[in-house]
Amino acid sequence: MPWVFVGIWSTGFVVARFGMPHAPPMTFLAWRFALSVALFAVWIGVSGARWPRGRDQWLHLAVVGALLHSSYLGGVWAAVKGGMSAGTAALIVGLQPLLTALWLSGRGDAQRANRRQWIGLALGLAGLVLVVWRKLGLGEASPATLGMAVAALLGITAGTLWQKRFVQPCDVRTANTVQLAAAFAVTAPLALLESEAMRWNAQSAGAMAWSVGVLTLGGSSLLVLLIQRGAATRVTSLMYLVPPCTAVLAWLLFGEVLTPLVLAGMAITAVGVWMVVRNPS
Repeated sequence: MPWVFVGIWSTGFVVARFGMPHAPPMTFLAWRFALSVALFAVWIGVSGARWPRGRDQWLHLAVVGALLHSSYLGGVWAAVKGGMSAGTAALIVGLQPLLTALWLSGRGDAQRANRRQWIGLALGLAGLVLVVWRKLGLGEASPATLGMAVAALLGITAGTLWQKRFVQPCDVRTANTVQLAAAFAVTAPLALLESEAMRWNAQSAGAMAWSVGVLTLGGSSLLVLLIQRGAATRVTSLMYLVPPCTAVLAWLLFGEVLTPLVLAGMAITAVGVWMVVRNPS
C-alpha cells in the first residue's frame, strides 16, 4: 500500500502541469472537491459504509480536510500557477517529514524519531535536494509563491498530525467525504474571487478526471489508511519519494533528462526512507 500511494501521489505535479494553464487553482480545486464528494456519496450509498460517530469526530475530520486538501493542494497549485517550478514546490513541501519529526521530538511524543530514523530523514532530504537541484531557478520564487508553498507545507504537516492525534479509525470513504466537503467549503468562496475563467478542453478535463478518480479517491484514501495504521514519522517519510518518482514521470511524459545527479539523489532518498520505515527486527 505505501508504494502504491507514492506512485499515485507522484502524479500530482504532472497533473498540475497539464491543468494549470487552463484554469485558476481554486476554481479547479473547488470542482475537484465537489465531484469527489458526489462520487464518494454514490460509493457510500451502494456499499452502506458507516459514517463517523460523534460531533467531535466530524469536526476533527473537517479540520483535517481544510488542512490536507485546501491548504496543501491550494498552496501547491497556486504556487505553480504563480510561476514556481514543480521542482521547487516539491522541495519545499518535501520538508514535511523533517518538520513532522521535529514537532514530535519537541513534544516528547512516543512516536518521535530515533537516531536511525533521524539519519534516514537527513539522507532523504539530501537526496531530495539532488533530485530537484537542476530545476531550482534563481529568482523564480517570489515572496507570494514562496508563501503559498510554505502554507502548503504547514497544511499537510498539521493535517497529518491532527488526524493521527484526534481522529479515531473510521471508514475511509465517509471520512474522506467529510474532509472533502470541508475543503470545498473553504475553496469555493476563494474561487469566486478569481477573475480567470475555467477553460474546459481535453487537457483540463483529463487533469480533472485524473485528479478526482485517481488522486482523490485513490491517493487520499490511501493516505488516510496509512495515517491510521502507521506512526506519523514513518508515514510522512514516504513523501521524500514523491519528487524522485515525479522526475521519472517527467522523463517518461515530457522527455526531461535524468542526469547522474538525479539518479544518485533517487538512490540516496530510497536509502533514507528505508532507514525510517524499516522494522528494526
